Amino acid sequence: MQGTVSSFDQATRAGQLLTDDGRPLDFPAESLADHIRHLRVGQRVFVEIESSGEVSSIRIWPQR
Repeated sequence: MQGTVSSFDQATRAGQLLTDDGRPLDFPAESLADHIRHLRVGQRVFVEIESSGEVSSIRIWPQR
C-alpha cells in the first residue's frame, strides 16, 4: 500500500499518514525502516499493514 505522511513527531518518531484510498493511519516509531531518520509532511511512503489494521512497516518512496 502507498500513502503520504500527514504528521511526524521527530522526538517520538511516531506520526500519521493518509493512504491513497483516503484512510488515515497512525504509525509508531517501531514501524519505521532502520534507514529512516526523519519524515516530512507530504512525503510518499510504502506502508505494510497487519490484518488487525495496525501499521507494521514504513519504507520511503523512491526518489527520482
